[in-house]
Amino acid sequence: MASDSSFDVVSKVDRQEVDNALNQAAKEVSQRFDFKGTDARIAWSGEAVEMQAVSEERVKAVLDVFRSKLARRKVDLKSLEADEPRQSGKLWKITARTVEGISQENAKKISKLIRDEGPKGVKAQVQGDELRVSGKSRDDLQAVQRLIREAEYDFAVQFVNYR
Repeated sequence: MASDSSFDVVSKVDRQEVDNALNQAAKEVSQRFDFKGTDARIAWSGEAVEMQAVSEERVKAVLDVFRSKLARRKVDLKSLEADEPRQSGKLWKITARTVEGISQENAKKISKLIRDEGPKGVKAQVQGDELRVSGKSRDDLQAVQRLIREAEYDFAVQFVNYR
C-alpha cells in the first residue's frame, strides 16, 4: 500500500463571509421598524465587531440579527465570542470577536479522543494551531472525522488537506 493518508483539523473563519454577514445585519438594523430611534448600529472596530443601541434589549437584538446572518452564511456560531452588554454613556455596547485556531489544550482533548476511541493505527500530532491526523486507511480517517463531529466541542472545527 502507498504512504499514509492524512488530514488537518483546524478552526478557521472565512473573513469575507463574516464581512458579508455584518453588512447584511447593518442593512437590516437600519431598515427594521423596531430599531427606529434606538440609535442601533453594527460595524467593524479593528478586528472586532462593535454593536450599540440605546437599551440593553436592543443591543442584544442587534447581536441576534448578526448571529442569524452568520448562520445563514454557514459561519459556525461557536467561532463568535461576544462580550456581555456594557453601558457606555447613554448607549449600550457589545463587542464580538471571531476566534480562530485550536488551542493547545483543545488539541490535546481531540488527540486524546482519537487515541481512546479512534481506530488503531491512527496518529494525531499538534502542529501550531492545527492538528494533523494520519493513518494507513482512508476509512479509518473518515471514522475519526465522524468521531470528532459527534464529540460536540465548544469551538468550531473543520477538516482540510485531506490526502
